[in-house]
Amino acid sequence: MDQIIIHVDMDAFYASVEMRDDPSLRGKPLIIGSMPNERGVVATCSYEARKYGIHSAMNIKEAYRRCPNGIYMHPNFDKYKAVSAQLHEIWSAYATASEYIALDEAYLDVTEQAKDFDGARNIAHTIKQRTRDEVGLSCSVGVAYSKTAAKTASEEKKPDGYFEIPDPQAFIELMIDRDVRALYTVGSKTAEKLHLSGIHTVRDIQEQQDTVIRLLGKQGYWLTRLAFGVDDRKVEPYSPQNAKSISRELTFQEDVDNVELLRDVLFLLSLCVEHRAKRYGLYGRGVTLKITFADMKSISRSKATATSDSALEIYREAVQLLEQVPRRPIRLIGAGIYNLTAEYERQLSFEDYLIDNKSAQQAEMKAIFGRLQKRYGLDFERHLEDIYRWDTLHKTAEYMRRHFPRDAG
Repeated sequence: MDQIIIHVDMDAFYASVEMRDDPSLRGKPLIIGSMPNERGVVATCSYEARKYGIHSAMNIKEAYRRCPNGIYMHPNFDKYKAVSAQLHEIWSAYATASEYIALDEAYLDVTEQAKDFDGARNIAHTIKQRTRDEVGLSCSVGVAYSKTAAKTASEEKKPDGYFEIPDPQAFIELMIDRDVRALYTVGSKTAEKLHLSGIHTVRDIQEQQDTVIRLLGKQGYWLTRLAFGVDDRKVEPYSPQNAKSISRELTFQEDVDNVELLRDVLFLLSLCVEHRAKRYGLYGRGVTLKITFADMKSISRSKATATSDSALEIYREAVQLLEQVPRRPIRLIGAGIYNLTAEYERQLSFEDYLIDNKSAQQAEMKAIFGRLQKRYGLDFERHLEDIYRWDTLHKTAEYMRRHFPRDAG
């Protein structure tokens, strides 16, 4: 056997952590995400809440309509990250390579450690037991010959499940008469395209390969291989250096059409992007701006730039991109950098030789912080570590929206 892969997936991770820490929440419909009176979506929910048809990414108001008696909580990402670090330490002990997906999910290559499926089975049950004993949470585990099969296996018996798919034939037998949505990467839009062409099941994909490839191109070729259980991808350890972009965005609780306020929020977002880029030792060679208008239409703008991880330079470019956006009420705004590199490459301009750029940038940053403090009465510069946190950033932006001076901008 070429490889043996374990896929571990925590059960309703955020909700499970909260129920572990507060046993009074157990057995109740718990929804983690925005509050019902706020804009936003469900991040995750307990299995009791799922009985009401609630799922992640659902609009929070729809979740409340379905389950008005549910318990609604904001996520505590600092706590979830700490728990995730505990999980990763347990899981990685059994693998030569670990590929983490978000905070609560991982592919583990256990080929060398397990030797065979009996060994992999023992490792999987050990992981489940240690996760329960040491972290107090349950997980679902799949063991298989490929990444796709392992993920399919872990989903087969959720929650707190275990399942094996030892070879492509076993995968085909399991999937053959299931809807195409059961295959990895097939979302609602792809499924709709296939359904409209009379392709409803995995069997249909097998029997109409040319049609699938004609409809979907490269993705269609990938799906025809999956339909026969073929997936030779390796477990690839994630490194921040592999990221294609770094960005930060937020949703306003009420639409914003004040350009000055949007610029101020872009400055905070740029600071967050800089913080993450410096933490990973990465630079961007382009800046992006993302906007979602009140009517839910989203647009993005981008501009190639000199290599930089500077909040001030990200902010300058993002503001210029904002000037190109139609003046309409805005629901969401985001800023980021792309075309990442670990190497700082920058050609000095004539100005660089004549001006102490570092001192000039520091002075400009000081001036912006001073202007914001005067405008909102908040000492942003002294509380940057707090602003980098997701929850504090959102609360700060909302405070700025509510307290923007009427005579400013």
